[in-house]
Amino acid sequence: MGEEFGRVAYLVLLLVAVGGYLVVELRTRPGKSMRFASAWAMIFLGAIAIAGMWGDIRNTISPQARVLEGGRVEVPLGQDGHYHLTADVNGTPLRFIVDTGASTIALGADDARRVGIDPASLGYLGQAQTANGTVPTATVMLDSVTIGDIHDEQVPALVLQSEIGVSLMGMSYLSRFARVSIESNRLILER
Repeated sequence: MGEEFGRVAYLVLLLVAVGGYLVVELRTRPGKSMRFASAWAMIFLGAIAIAGMWGDIRNTISPQARVLEGGRVEVPLGQDGHYHLTADVNGTPLRFIVDTGASTIALGADDARRVGIDPASLGYLGQAQTANGTVPTATVMLDSVTIGDIHDEQVPALVLQSEIGVSLMGMSYLSRFARVSIESNRLILER
Protein backbone atom coordinates (compact mmCIF):
# COMPACT_ATOMS: atom_id res chain seq x y z
CA MET A 1 0.00 0.00 0.00
CA GLY A 2 2.85 2.39 0.88
CA GLU A 3 4.55 1.80 -2.48
CA GLU A 4 1.37 2.51 -4.41
CA PHE A 5 0.77 5.73 -2.48
CA GLY A 6 4.35 6.83 -3.24
CA ARG A 7 3.90 6.13 -6.95
CA VAL A 8 0.58 7.98 -7.09
CA ALA A 9 2.06 10.95 -5.20
CA TYR A 10 5.02 11.04 -7.59
CA LEU A 11 2.73 10.97 -10.64
CA VAL A 12 0.50 13.71 -9.21
CA LEU A 13 3.53 15.93 -8.51
CA LEU A 14 4.87 15.27 -12.01
CA LEU A 15 1.48 16.10 -13.53
CA VAL A 16 1.24 19.34 -11.50
CA ALA A 17 4.76 20.38 -12.55
CA VAL A 18 4.27 19.63 -16.24
CA GLY A 19 0.73 21.02 -16.24
CA GLY A 20 1.86 24.24 -14.51
CA TYR A 21 4.65 24.70 -17.01
CA LEU A 22 2.24 24.19 -19.92
CA VAL A 23 -0.28 26.70 -18.52
CA VAL A 24 2.44 29.39 -18.17
CA GLU A 25 3.85 28.67 -21.62
CA LEU A 26 0.44 28.60 -23.29
CA ARG A 27 -0.32 32.09 -21.94
CA THR A 28 2.91 33.62 -23.25
CA ARG A 29 3.49 31.75 -26.54
CA PRO A 30 0.47 29.61 -27.40
CA GLY A 31 1.45 28.59 -30.97
CA LYS A 32 5.02 27.56 -30.20
CA SER A 33 3.99 25.86 -26.95
CA MET A 34 1.36 23.75 -28.72
CA ARG A 35 3.91 22.59 -31.31
CA PHE A 36 6.35 21.56 -28.59
CA ALA A 37 3.58 19.86 -26.59
CA SER A 38 2.44 17.97 -29.70
CA ALA A 39 5.99 16.88 -30.52
CA TRP A 40 6.57 15.58 -26.99
CA ALA A 41 3.19 13.83 -26.98
CA MET A 42 4.13 12.04 -30.21
CA ILE A 43 7.54 11.05 -28.81
CA PHE A 44 5.87 9.75 -25.65
CA LEU A 45 3.25 7.76 -27.60
CA GLY A 46 5.95 6.37 -29.88
CA ALA A 47 8.00 5.22 -26.88
CA ILE A 48 4.93 3.52 -25.40
CA ALA A 49 4.18 1.80 -28.73
CA ILE A 50 7.77 0.55 -29.08
CA ALA A 51 7.78 -0.73 -25.49
CA GLY A 52 4.50 -2.56 -26.06
CA MET A 53 5.65 -4.14 -29.30
CA TRP A 54 9.25 -4.82 -28.21
CA GLY A 55 8.81 -8.61 -28.18
CA ASP A 56 7.48 -8.63 -31.75
CA ILE A 57 10.20 -6.23 -32.92
CA ARG A 58 12.96 -8.32 -31.30
CA ASN A 59 11.61 -11.52 -32.85
CA THR A 60 11.45 -9.87 -36.28
CA ILE A 61 15.01 -8.57 -36.06
CA SER A 62 16.50 -11.61 -34.36
CA PRO A 63 14.06 -14.50 -34.02
CA GLN A 64 14.63 -16.71 -31.00
CA ALA A 65 14.04 -20.43 -30.64
CA ARG A 66 11.27 -21.44 -28.27
CA VAL A 67 11.60 -24.48 -26.05
CA LEU A 68 8.17 -25.88 -25.27
CA GLU A 69 7.05 -28.57 -22.84
CA GLY A 70 7.40 -32.17 -23.85
CA GLY A 71 10.80 -31.89 -25.49
CA ARG A 72 9.69 -29.72 -28.41
CA VAL A 73 11.89 -26.94 -29.80
CA GLU A 74 10.65 -24.45 -32.42
CA VAL A 75 13.36 -22.58 -34.29
CA PRO A 76 12.19 -19.70 -36.53
CA LEU A 77 13.83 -19.03 -39.88
CA GLY A 78 16.37 -16.20 -39.52
CA GLN A 79 16.71 -13.17 -41.78
CA ASP A 80 19.70 -14.87 -43.43
CA GLY A 81 17.67 -17.94 -44.41
CA HIS A 82 19.20 -20.20 -41.72
CA TYR A 83 17.83 -21.67 -38.51
CA HIS A 84 19.76 -20.32 -35.50
CA LEU A 85 19.68 -22.05 -32.13
CA THR A 86 21.45 -21.32 -28.84
CA ALA A 87 22.47 -24.38 -26.83
CA ASP A 88 24.48 -24.67 -23.63
CA VAL A 89 27.62 -26.66 -24.38
CA ASN A 90 29.54 -27.69 -21.27
CA GLY A 91 27.51 -25.02 -19.44
CA THR A 92 28.37 -22.21 -21.89
CA PRO A 93 25.76 -20.78 -24.31
CA LEU A 94 26.83 -21.14 -27.95
CA ARG A 95 24.98 -19.93 -31.02
CA PHE A 96 24.57 -22.60 -33.70
CA ILE A 97 23.32 -22.73 -37.24
CA VAL A 98 21.21 -25.86 -37.62
CA ASP A 99 22.82 -27.48 -40.66
CA THR A 100 21.34 -30.69 -42.05
CA GLY A 101 24.23 -30.76 -44.52
CA ALA A 102 26.79 -31.09 -41.70
CA SER A 103 27.40 -34.62 -40.46
CA THR A 104 28.13 -33.64 -36.84
CA ILE A 105 28.44 -30.72 -34.45
CA ALA A 106 31.30 -28.57 -35.72
CA LEU A 107 32.94 -25.96 -33.48
CA GLY A 108 35.29 -23.23 -34.57
CA ALA A 109 38.45 -22.64 -32.53
CA ASP A 110 36.96 -19.68 -30.62
CA ASP A 111 33.82 -21.58 -29.60
CA ALA A 112 35.93 -24.60 -28.62
CA ARG A 113 37.97 -22.38 -26.27
CA ARG A 114 34.76 -20.91 -24.80
CA VAL A 115 33.56 -24.39 -23.79
CA GLY A 116 36.89 -25.40 -22.24
CA ILE A 117 38.61 -27.17 -25.13
CA ASP A 118 42.15 -26.09 -26.02
CA PRO A 119 42.34 -26.26 -29.84
CA ALA A 120 46.14 -26.11 -29.77
CA SER A 121 46.34 -29.39 -27.82
CA LEU A 122 44.18 -31.39 -30.25
CA GLY A 123 45.33 -33.84 -32.90
CA TYR A 124 43.81 -32.77 -36.22
CA LEU A 125 43.62 -36.16 -37.94
CA GLY A 126 40.46 -35.70 -40.02
CA GLN A 127 39.27 -33.35 -42.73
CA ALA A 128 36.00 -31.59 -43.50
CA GLN A 129 34.72 -29.83 -46.57
CA THR A 130 33.52 -26.30 -45.77
CA ALA A 131 32.45 -23.36 -47.90
CA ASN A 132 36.08 -22.18 -47.63
CA GLY A 133 37.57 -25.49 -48.72
CA THR A 134 39.03 -28.47 -46.89
CA VAL A 135 40.01 -27.92 -43.24
CA PRO A 136 41.68 -30.21 -40.70
CA THR A 137 39.41 -31.51 -37.91
CA ALA A 138 39.86 -33.00 -34.45
CA THR A 139 37.28 -35.28 -32.83
CA VAL A 140 36.23 -34.32 -29.29
CA MET A 141 33.61 -35.39 -26.79
CA LEU A 142 31.42 -32.63 -25.35
CA ASP A 143 30.49 -33.22 -21.71
CA SER A 144 26.98 -31.86 -22.21
CA VAL A 145 24.65 -30.17 -24.69
CA THR A 146 21.49 -28.60 -23.27
CA ILE A 147 18.57 -26.93 -25.06
CA GLY A 148 15.94 -25.89 -22.53
CA ASP A 149 14.88 -29.08 -20.70
CA ILE A 150 16.63 -31.32 -23.22
CA HIS A 151 19.98 -32.49 -21.88
CA ASP A 152 22.48 -34.83 -23.52
CA GLU A 153 25.84 -35.99 -22.20
CA GLN A 154 28.93 -37.27 -23.98
CA VAL A 155 28.11 -35.76 -27.36
CA PRO A 156 30.69 -36.28 -30.14
CA ALA A 157 31.77 -33.21 -32.09
CA LEU A 158 34.50 -31.87 -34.34
CA VAL A 159 36.75 -28.88 -33.77
CA LEU A 160 37.82 -27.26 -37.02
CA GLN A 161 41.33 -25.89 -37.35
CA SER A 162 39.74 -22.86 -38.91
CA GLU A 163 37.41 -20.17 -37.67
CA ILE A 164 33.94 -20.68 -39.11
CA GLY A 165 32.25 -17.71 -37.41
CA VAL A 166 29.38 -19.71 -35.95
CA SER A 167 29.24 -23.34 -34.87
CA LEU A 168 27.17 -25.88 -36.80
CA MET A 169 24.65 -28.31 -35.34
CA GLY A 170 24.73 -31.26 -37.70
CA MET A 171 22.93 -34.52 -38.25
CA SER A 172 24.67 -36.65 -35.60
CA TYR A 173 23.04 -34.46 -32.95
CA LEU A 174 19.76 -33.85 -34.82
CA SER A 175 19.29 -37.63 -35.15
CA ARG A 176 18.83 -37.74 -31.34
CA PHE A 177 15.40 -36.19 -31.92
CA ALA A 178 12.41 -38.41 -32.80
CA ARG A 179 11.14 -35.81 -35.26
CA VAL A 180 12.86 -33.07 -37.27
CA SER A 181 10.57 -31.12 -39.61
CA ILE A 182 9.98 -27.73 -41.16
CA GLU A 183 6.52 -26.20 -40.81
CA SER A 184 5.64 -22.61 -41.79
CA ASN A 185 9.26 -21.38 -41.76
CA ARG A 186 9.89 -23.02 -38.38
CA LEU A 187 12.23 -25.91 -37.74
CA ILE A 188 10.55 -28.31 -35.28
CA LEU A 189 12.67 -30.61 -33.14
CA GLU A 190 10.83 -33.13 -30.93
CA ARG A 191 12.10 -35.78 -28.53
